[in-house]
Amino acid sequence: MSTVITPALRERCEGTCELCAADTAVAAFAVSPKNNDAIEHEVALCQTCLEALDNGDAARHWQCLAGSIWHSEPAVQALSYRILYKNKEQSWAEDILNSVELDEAVVHWAMTVFEEKAVHRDSNGNELQNGDTVVLTQNLNVKGTSFTAPKGTVVRKIRLVAGDTGQIEGKINEQVIVILTQFVRKS
Repeated sequence: MSTVITPALRERCEGTCELCAADTAVAAFAVSPKNNDAIEHEVALCQTCLEALDNGDAARHWQCLAGSIWHSEPAVQALSYRILYKNKEQSWAEDILNSVELDEAVVHWAMTVFEEKAVHRDSNGNELQNGDTVVLTQNLNVKGTSFTAPKGTVVRKIRLVAGDTGQIEGKINEQVIVILTQFVRKS
């Protein structure tokens, strides 16, 4: 999200784009997920860089980030890193990324745009949460045991398996087992 450059941001950037350092800064760009509530969250951008942010084919323009990635402001570093990461399949971007070691908080800020919330969903597409109750939608052979969990079995107080949205854990016949989410429906 871009807004008008404040006098404090104009002073910090000395009127020049903080990414390419080639053109006059015309807008303050808030680096998500933060907003324009503090100068520390903003980057002063020129019109060319603003347009390049929206243009997926602007890789050639972004080679200027070899300089801005070393900027003293964390917001400029985060935005530079984010753009370079989007272009990491290009050898020049990978080279720049490999040449810099940023503070972990800056890298995390940059990468938030790529993170997707892991959502466990049942066979009907309903979101599952820890503690939910589900019902099996078909008979399931339980590996490592001699029993089959019949269709319609109620599983209470499930736990979501971290790192795998296709699996949950639940107790059937006093045993905790892993169940594929495609075989359950939220009750």
